[in-house]
Formats: sequence, C-alpha cells, structure tokens
Amino acid sequence: VQLQASGGGLVQAGGSLRLSCAASVGTFSGYCMGWFRQAPGKEREFVSGITWSSEHIYYAESVKDRFTISRDNAENTVYLQMDSLKPGDTAVYSCAADQSYVALRTNPRVWGQGTLVTVSS
Repeated sequence: VQLQASGGGLVQAGGSLRLSCAASVGTFSGYCMGWFRQAPGKEREFVSGITWSSEHIYYAESVKDRFTISRDNAENTVYLQMDSLKPGDTAVYSCAADQSYVALRTNPRVWGQGTLVTVSS
C-alpha cells in the first residue's frame, strides 16, 4: 500500500483543518492507520491512531478533545479533523499504516509523505 496525505495549509489560531490520507496504491484492508507530526527541532510525535474497525482510537494528550480521527474503509481514506488549532500544532503531519496497532505507534511499516500545517497566532 502507498499513502498520499493532503489538506495541510496555513490557518489562524482557533481555526480548523482536515487532513486526508488516501491509499494511492493498494487498499487499507486490515491496516491500522495513524498520524504523526514533527515540528522543527522536535522529536516526532504519534498524534492519533485508529484500528481497522475503528474499535480502538488513540489521541495524544496534546490533541485530545481537539482532534478527531476517522476512516472510510470503502474509500481507503483516513481523516484527521483538527479544531481549535494552536501555534504549537505547527508541524509536518504524516500518515502511516501497519497491520499491528502496537507497531503503528512505534515503527509503522508504511509511511505517506508529510503535509505542512502552520498555525499563526
């Protein structure tokens, strides 16, 4: 499977963006999906993850109650709705996939390219 992320951009603090990650080759069938972000000079952070059936969902504490992850398996797409954005959310966001939920959070097998999110104050 190959992943294609989109939806990044420039937004003012308090605004919203929705990121999308679609399978450009193959399908998401059976895969857990997630979003990572990396800000300049900082370590990569696992932001959110979702299992194939959407039974298990994880959010980093830093985004809980502001971000919502969802997936449409029929469309092979996973979304990250980001609300109440803060300047601290500025980062390159990348989607990732792995058949293991544990591996997804630490070392996912499949990566999409990043999309830049910039939140101005």
